Amino acid sequence: MTKDMSLYWKKNLTYMVILLAIWAAVSYGCSILFVEQLNAFQLGGFPLGFWFAQQGAIYVFVVLIFVYYVLMQKLDKEFDVNE
Repeated sequence: MTKDMSLYWKKNLTYMVILLAIWAAVSYGCSILFVEQLNAFQLGGFPLGFWFAQQGAIYVFVVLIFVYYVLMQKLDKEFDVNE
């Protein structure tokens, strides 16, 4: 593998680790660890901790997929491997 491709994959893996860490923190933190504190607030008539456990983590994951797509489009152009 060339040096450029090594750098490309290193950046790609860095993006994935950061985005998955955000998703894990939101999923685990908001749905399990901080659920009691979040339940003091309401969202659409439901406790916020419950909402994160049922819906919020999924929405965050979908947003992170879009963010990954945008980051990868920029990275592909930077290394001239875009389609």
